[in-house]
Amino acid sequence: MDLVRRGRLPHLAVWVDSPMATAATQLTDRYFTQLDQQSQATFTWYKNNPSAVDLRFIADVEESKALNKIKGMAIIISASGMCDAGRIAHHLANNLPRSQNVIVITGFQAYGSLGRRLVDRVQKVRLFGEDVQVRASIHTIGGLSAHADQAGLLDWLRGFKSPPKTVFVVHGEPEAASVLAECIRDDLGWSNVIIPERLHTYEC
Repeated sequence: MDLVRRGRLPHLAVWVDSPMATAATQLTDRYFTQLDQQSQATFTWYKNNPSAVDLRFIADVEESKALNKIKGMAIIISASGMCDAGRIAHHLANNLPRSQNVIVITGFQAYGSLGRRLVDRVQKVRLFGEDVQVRASIHTIGGLSAHADQAGLLDWLRGFKSPPKTVFVVHGEPEAASVLAECIRDDLGWSNVIIPERLHTYEC
């Protein structure tokens, strides 16, 4: 939107096809004054120039499916953290085989997920029981994840009045998970920190 405001892009058609993203946008509007100056300026500009960007929020499932029939330029914003389920899977199934399309993935993609396979430039993926050729160009933008980092997680854990009986570290790459587990043990003095193994059961 800021690129349109600065004249670097023409009029855009943007469909936000994600109930979570719609709710997040409503929260952003509600707490507008908490945004940085650049974001406030862009948001204010859009409110004063609503026709400059054709922005629509999709709620209905049939509307979501209809997006895959669009001919011409459009931006579809859809969400599922790792691209493994939800509306994004349908959009990928319909748009990955088209070489004129661009898929932009933001945020961390976990090892083994569909999103990670796309980031790693696989030539083919399996969606809804069928092989789908990846002809669209794949791009990534880092730094947009809303997940807390190591320091943020440690700060949150320090808020506990007493340590939990067991802490399970279940997110992130194996090396990063191992480092976080060590930090919890060393910085907080919590000894029972486990990185669970696949198919193992644990009693707490």
